[in-house]
Amino acid sequence: MNNRRQTVFDGVFADNTVLSAFMIVSPVIICGDTMSNAIALICAFSVITFASVILASFVPKKLPYALRIISYAVISSVIYIPVRYAANDISPEAVGRIGIYFPLLAVNSLIVLQTEARFFRMKRIKMIFSLLFYIIGFDAVMVLTAFIRELLAYGTINSRIVDAKIIISGVGQPFGGFIFLGLLCGIYRMIRSSLKRDPGTVRGDEDVSGI
Repeated sequence: MNNRRQTVFDGVFADNTVLSAFMIVSPVIICGDTMSNAIALICAFSVITFASVILASFVPKKLPYALRIISYAVISSVIYIPVRYAANDISPEAVGRIGIYFPLLAVNSLIVLQTEARFFRMKRIKMIFSLLFYIIGFDAVMVLTAFIRELLAYGTINSRIVDAKIIISGVGQPFGGFIFLGLLCGIYRMIRSSLKRDPGTVRGDEDVSGI
């Protein structure tokens, strides 16, 4: 039971993909300035990553490592095509704003690296649970970042004007996103370190990737 609970929560907090391993940060920094961008990116990332990892798990393990990685990238690229068309129909403005970072979701590190390093070492049911919560971990960081940055930079929440007392326009720029994410990572690591002082609360201070 303890192992299952740890698997469920690792990707959300203890080994959060963005805050712990500092992976898949470019979309968060560049596109995480508004909620509309974040929602479009989250939907695409979640569908592409989940479907790609599940399908990639059926690639024969007897293939050479390089061929397996190429196969994972091909699978995710094929899945990306209908997701891109669907996103264009639902929110073409958001897809246009996200730009090059949208296709880069097809080769994100959860698909290309973590498949071999983590997910494919688990039994399939456990792998599915772990994958879901790693995706949720990324989505949560994306929402939190976009919400705060949009509020501070533009005085809006999901494009609706709110009574913001302070506007810091630089937060909406890439350099502002980088600074904000750095502060968020610092707060996250401080909280995680304080929790780890209580033995058995959270796992050791290791990154998701182990790389």
